[in-house]
Parts: sequence; C-alpha cells; structure tokens
Amino acid sequence: MANARSPVRIVVADPLALIADGVKAWLRDAADLDVVAHATNGNALLELLGRTPVDLVLLEVSLPEKDGIDTMRAIRKAHPDLKVLAHSMLTEVEYVNSMLIEGARGYLVKGTPPEDLVEAVRIVMSGGRYLSEAAGRSVLAGYRYTNKHPDGEYIGLTEREREIIRLVALERTNGEIAAALFISEETVKTHRKHLMTKLNVRSAAGLVKYAIDRRWI
Repeated sequence: MANARSPVRIVVADPLALIADGVKAWLRDAADLDVVAHATNGNALLELLGRTPVDLVLLEVSLPEKDGIDTMRAIRKAHPDLKVLAHSMLTEVEYVNSMLIEGARGYLVKGTPPEDLVEAVRIVMSGGRYLSEAAGRSVLAGYRYTNKHPDGEYIGLTEREREIIRLVALERTNGEIAAALFISEETVKTHRKHLMTKLNVRSAAGLVKYAIDRRWI
C-alpha cells in the first residue's frame, strides 16, 4: 500500500502569536495541511527557512524589522520555488500589487472565513493563484491607475521604474535603493531623472506625491 501523502508544511509569519494559533486551529481538521512554525518578523522567517523544510509561507505584509514586501523579495531570491500566500488586513492597492509583483502566489485578507483560508492554501499549493475579493478589487484599481492618467493618456512605467518609485516613496536613499535592487547608485539616479521627466515633476517630493495621488505604489 502506498504511503499517505505528507501534509503541506506551513509557516505563519506574523508578529502576533494569536494569529498563528488561530490559523493552526482553523487547519486542525484539514489533514493535508499542517502549521509547523511561527516567525514574528521578516529576519526570523528568513533564518527559519534556511533550516526548516517548508512548503508554504503565510506572510503578513506588516512585519517588523523587514516588511513583508522586502521579505517576499528575499524569499524569491533564496527560495524561488517556495510558495507564499500574503495574509494581511491591508487591502490598499500598493500593498497588494507589490506583494504580487514580488512573487506572492495570492493575497488573503484577514477576517475571511476559515474555509477560505483552507481553499486559498490548497489552490496555491496546486499551482494556482488566489485573491480575496477585497484584494481583487485593489488589483483592478491598481490596473486602472497605473495605465492611465485621469485624462486617459497612457503612461508606460517599466517594472524597474515601479520598484524605484515605491522605494522612493518609502523614503529610501539612493544607496539603499541600489542595494535592494542590486544596481548602482548612478543607475538609480538615472531612473529617478527619467521618472521625473516622464511624469513632469521637478523634485523627489513631487515624484512621491504624484505617484501616491495616482496610487502607483
């Protein structure tokens, strides 16, 4: 007789132990899913992934020390085959889109019923993608804002330009942006100059305001 398939090994990355305990309780009746560990911040999660066999990470966006977006980027580099499902109360387009751009396979909004969590994990583990209804609305809103001016003019930002504009809005220095994206500071300066020209703004503050007003981050 063939051995039963091992359950999916899940790590919950959330600053609140209560959330991890709740997820574990919700999955108690799902024999194919098992919460094996809890990490309270991004750095702890990355350390844990280096020594613990894991199939899926349930990742909070608002993590201390290293936020969920930066953590997602680090996971993609170190563990490209690991599946990640974002799990957060944040539904703003900049968070949802950033997590998906960085490699998350789905975005589950906290407060959804336990059966939705089970469904989301199973869909992601089977190779699919999952978006909570609220997250899906944010993705649609982000598409509208990213692709058109209010006057309907098409705006074409590259993926690298979107990464840089988000980091500028997070008040990262040119050096920090360069380190995060593995490019030179001169390249960052060039991108910023091109962005200001393309978006017709005259300063970094204007660039940030323009991007936030149009929800491009």
